[in-house]
Amino acid sequence: VQLQASGGGLVQAGGSLRLSCAASGRTFSDYVMGWFRQAPGKEREFVGVIYWSGATVDYADSVKGRFTISRDNAKNTAYLQMNSLKPEDTAVYYCAAGSRPGSYYRRESDYDYWGQGTLVTVSS
Repeated sequence: VQLQASGGGLVQAGGSLRLSCAASGRTFSDYVMGWFRQAPGKEREFVGVIYWSGATVDYADSVKGRFTISRDNAKNTAYLQMNSLKPEDTAVYYCAAGSRPGSYYRRESDYDYWGQGTLVTVSS
């Protein structure tokens, strides 16, 4: 699976952005789609995940209530809607695809494929 993340940019605190992750190469609906982020000087961290049909999602506590993950299997695309952005949300955001039964998909090792990342900068 090839993943292409897009939609990053510069936004003021309190604003919104929507990231997209376009997939190609394999059957998109076979994969759980996760979002991670890496802030400057920090390790990459889990943001959220959406399961195959989109019925089940899970979020990190730091983004719960502000971020929403969705997917359109017909368009082979996953989305990360980010609202009420804070300066601490500044990071490179990555999408990832995994297919490992029994995983909770909160760890990087649960995923097989990664996008190239898109930078989100939130100014105060």
